[in-house]
Amino acid sequence: MSIAQRSDARVLQAVARYATAGLQGADAAEVIRWAADSFAGRVVATQAMANTTISHLIAATAPEIPVVFLDTGYHFPETLATRDDLVARTNINLLTITPVMSLQEQDELYGENLWDRDPDLCCKIRKVQPMEESLVGYEAWITGLRVAAAPHREDVPVVEFDEKRGVLKISPILHWSDEDLLRYTLENDVPVNPLMYAGYPSIGCAPCTARVEVGADPRSGRWAGKEKTECGLHT
Repeated sequence: MSIAQRSDARVLQAVARYATAGLQGADAAEVIRWAADSFAGRVVATQAMANTTISHLIAATAPEIPVVFLDTGYHFPETLATRDDLVARTNINLLTITPVMSLQEQDELYGENLWDRDPDLCCKIRKVQPMEESLVGYEAWITGLRVAAAPHREDVPVVEFDEKRGVLKISPILHWSDEDLLRYTLENDVPVNPLMYAGYPSIGCAPCTARVEVGADPRSGRWAGKEKTECGLHT
């Protein structure tokens, strides 16, 4: 399906308003099932391979929904191993995508360590552009966003219309606390990136992710020492 076949933005905006009211109080599985039924063949999820609860929920609730993993070329080995573990232990349809520009091509064009000199441009090339391209043809995008992991997102609704990308963004576990996430993880033996137990509560690309002191902001290890707080996918 081409992007031209998407529903009109006004239709998706109306759906977002309806869902905000209709899904009030719904649990994560109900939200995922609603997305699968409402957007059959037109909904996709993304997974960053830290805690893989959102993929586990999809596997248990609506395994027909494809899950996209973006291999930026800069991931920790543990992140790639978590991806492989998730595939081995669930029935999800995992799609690994990569940026059009290889790391070598990026270095040749912009110089080495672009992530340090211009992290916004590096994220645009290696994360934002390929992920946005993967959303073309879909009307709904399921994410694992949680307010507890990023308090600056506290005003984000569970279902919202992403005007920039022309899709509904759906966050089934948005209001899960850390305790909720841990409980589900332990009760369901969810694959988890081992770095999360080694001082990395928020995991991105290896060059831009540092350990976090106990009690500190979970995202303080992302782009540490820089003003940057988001890669650009959720802005």
